[in-house]
Amino acid sequence: MLLNDFRRAPAALRRSLLAAGERVLESGWYVLGDHVAAFERAWAAHCGTRYAVGTGNGLDAIEIGVRTLQLAPGDEIITTPMTAFASVLGIMRAGATPVLADIDPSTGLLDPESAERCIGPRTRAVLLVHLYGQLRNIGRWEELCSRRGLLLLEDAAQAHGAEWSGRRAGGIGRWAAFSFYPTKNLGCFGDGGALCTNDTGSAELASQLRNYGQSDRYRHPVRGLNSRLDELQAAFLQVLLEHLPEANARRRAIAAHYQASIASARVTALAPPESPSSHVYHLFVVCTDDRAALQAHLEKHGVQSLIHYPLCAHQQPPGAALRRDPRGLRSSEAFARRCLSVPCHPYLTGEEVERVVSALNTF
Repeated sequence: MLLNDFRRAPAALRRSLLAAGERVLESGWYVLGDHVAAFERAWAAHCGTRYAVGTGNGLDAIEIGVRTLQLAPGDEIITTPMTAFASVLGIMRAGATPVLADIDPSTGLLDPESAERCIGPRTRAVLLVHLYGQLRNIGRWEELCSRRGLLLLEDAAQAHGAEWSGRRAGGIGRWAAFSFYPTKNLGCFGDGGALCTNDTGSAELASQLRNYGQSDRYRHPVRGLNSRLDELQAAFLQVLLEHLPEANARRRAIAAHYQASIASARVTALAPPESPSSHVYHLFVVCTDDRAALQAHLEKHGVQSLIHYPLCAHQQPPGAALRRDPRGLRSSEAFARRCLSVPCHPYLTGEEVERVVSALNTF
């Protein structure tokens, strides 16, 4: 069985998506039109923010978000090395400097104590990555950032629909960057992204930056880029958004069964969420000391697995010289050697879920 299997989408959903595509074709308008505007309103409402600005992808959303902060060269943003490299690359491309703090190995998430050790005179913000779809320790992060005069930012690319104390991912920090890459809980049929914020100035500047820096047609007050969510993807996303709560509920049910059923002494699940709604299980991750053997064992039982992520950001050549926790990043490095993702997509059958459990427990 595949980690993700898009071919299993129900026939009724496929018909709705085809109808949405037909509406875009009939409109004759394919870039920054009514479908993008409608999805931006719907996504902002879902996240509990005043604004959502569609972008070409999640990486650009991070870059644009950082650029709206109008930082000075050399200003720093603390983030995690255990993430897709886009989290770090977006900071770099915006002209700011990433600083890497270590993680909590029980969750894979950024460790507040490590982050506080990384704060220096040029630190301006913390970029939380809601890795695998989980919100955790949000109150502590808000207290830390408030006490140290820092902005709290969200890389919510894996956390569509996750909630913490009544607030959804996207509506917690100064802004939140989302990716709608096809494998995401809310994924389109190509690349897409969005920046969500309650700050009017950030939203206005982001709207200019994504469209060549234009304030009005052919007027460019800032140096922008070309990063626009297109009409076709926006129309698809608006259809898929209606199904997101149901899909997330199924992911949570599968994950709860895994948490209750994994019994191998050689396989460890990550810590359960603080509340059921705080995790949407973009990925279900286990850890083991012999990952290659576990992958081979799962493959033998017909279960696909993938590694998210095999190398930390500082182990990549563009990140090798980045400043980091003075105590090192040992937990991140160990986690990168031990983590493995197993199937948790909403189209899994009950029999397939049991097959995953059986394969893990016979390792």
